[in-house]
Amino acid sequence: MGRAGKALKQVLEKYGITQNRLAVTMGVGRSNVHRWVYEITDPVAEAVLGIRDGLKKINPDAAEEFTQLYWNAPSEDEQD
Repeated sequence: MGRAGKALKQVLEKYGITQNRLAVTMGVGRSNVHRWVYEITDPVAEAVLGIRDGLKKINPDAAEEFTQLYWNAPSEDEQD
């Protein structure tokens, strides 16, 4: 688990975006965003795109950074 959640948590904190604001923008429940941020569940691929699109509506720089962190983060296999 984790790549999307780690990237999302970092971006939300850096840009001062609340979980609720992202959830409302994406049209999902805040509990979904909470589960992603705290790595309880991983977002499916479609949700990762939704996160990117939601962040883009709020702050394009945040969306760009999320994308970079997500795609450039080492996988869990590479960390071991």
